[in-house]
Amino acid sequence: MRKFWTFILAIVISFIPGIIGGFFSPMSPGANVWYNGLNQSVLTPNGWVFMIAWLILYTLLGISLFLIMNNDKTRQSKSGAYSLFVIQMCLNALWTYLFFGVQMVGGALLTLVALIVITIWMMVVFKPISRAASFLVWPYLLWLCFALYLNGVILMLN
Repeated sequence: MRKFWTFILAIVISFIPGIIGGFFSPMSPGANVWYNGLNQSVLTPNGWVFMIAWLILYTLLGISLFLIMNNDKTRQSKSGAYSLFVIQMCLNALWTYLFFGVQMVGGALLTLVALIVITIWMMVVFKPISRAASFLVWPYLLWLCFALYLNGVILMLN
């Protein structure tokens, strides 16, 4: 039963940036008008694709966090993994605030670069603790790289 509640906790924690981001996302009226008025890449997906992608990605991050939490490795190796997980979550939420909340596209781009670096570092730290946890972060990293492209195109075209 303890593992079940640890799993639920890990999933809930992983969705925190999405919950925070929901206050600034294109689904909110002000952000939607601004975002839809931007020149965007021809590769920009429809809004529903973003919703499904983030649902999947946050779930994978939650499972990854659960694998780290549930592993019997030393506390020291886990503390570094936890720290990097929290940092990437904060950067994830910060990106949404900068991009949609205050419409600082350049600042959001720099935040995204930092988020990608931290995510790679997190994957490296996760790997000795749980190889599966490290692999589960790959889709997130790929999506962040795609987001970097989309953010960069918006910065260049507007």
